[in-house]
Amino acid sequence: MKYSQPLKYRPDWLEARERLTYWWNGGDIGRPAVMITAPRPEPIEHIPTIPEPDGWVTHYSTKSFSYRVNLALRACVGTYYLGEAVPSVSSADLAPNCLALFLGCKGVEMPGTVWCQPCIESPESARFEYDPNNFYWQFCLSVLKEVKPLAEGKFLQAFPDLIEGLDTLAAMRGTELLLQDLIDRPEWVQTSLRRITDLYFRYYDVLYDLIRDDVGGSVFWAWAPGRIAKFQCDFSAMISPAMFRDFMVPILTEMTERVSYSIYHWDGPGALCHLDALLSIPRLNVIQWTPGAGVEPPADPRWWPYYHKILDSGKKLFIWVDDADELAALKREFKAKTKQMLLSMHVSSPNEALECLKLAEI
Repeated sequence: MKYSQPLKYRPDWLEARERLTYWWNGGDIGRPAVMITAPRPEPIEHIPTIPEPDGWVTHYSTKSFSYRVNLALRACVGTYYLGEAVPSVSSADLAPNCLALFLGCKGVEMPGTVWCQPCIESPESARFEYDPNNFYWQFCLSVLKEVKPLAEGKFLQAFPDLIEGLDTLAAMRGTELLLQDLIDRPEWVQTSLRRITDLYFRYYDVLYDLIRDDVGGSVFWAWAPGRIAKFQCDFSAMISPAMFRDFMVPILTEMTERVSYSIYHWDGPGALCHLDALLSIPRLNVIQWTPGAGVEPPADPRWWPYYHKILDSGKKLFIWVDDADELAALKREFKAKTKQMLLSMHVSSPNEALECLKLAEI
């Protein structure tokens, strides 16, 4: 199949997109899918920098619409994209939980991040409604629409980090109160999760229509040839496997069925106990492991037994890899199973990237 839209920032994107399409649909590309980037000595295009606004502390900020647009336009110009990497930017990311902002939370901007200030004081006062005039939703749409014609033929836009389920409810209610709610009013929690899931897709569908490419592909950490989403439940580190199965597995099962391709962000040692539940979700395609701070990095042998279990179940694995030595160790350990892996790497030069791609061949 021939695709119609190359990208200035990655001239061979059409070939990479064909490989990714084959990989997502179960094909063997002769190596793991590798999203690999390297710095350019000079930007591929000069985009004038506008002054950073006063009080700017995070790239999530809503303090300046024009500066957010400028950041998006400059995000990819200094990078080579090789393997299966796509030049893309989450131009409208407003927090590590945009859905909570759309549903009523206020974003508190801090250095490097945004905290969602809880907005549900009591279960009786809770409202889960689509508000077309919500400031954050309108800001998100405005940025996407402004960047869209400027990105055409150069780079793709990715989904903002929506988040869903218990993580969104925890942002709206407060983590400690939600932990109490799970015991004291589980029916209210289930009803709230139902509303959050429905609203997630009301926003997702609008966003997909804005960011999809010429073949209907979309980006959420990685490009896929259709509707892709990254799901998660960092809150799961605080609940039992039984509670995770009761409250989140039905949500995740439904959500994976409402998109074409899915990645689960599996975060931290406290979430390890939920692997069997995740593997039971039929339409979950990829599990992405993030060990968290203060423990061994993703490619460390400590995690290999979990990786074998994931790959042996038929699902794909997504991890970050630091260097060629880690890549070689994964290849020795997992052999042909590496074809089910999606690896993300940043290296010092295009030549090093090509060496890593050669090393990755099965």
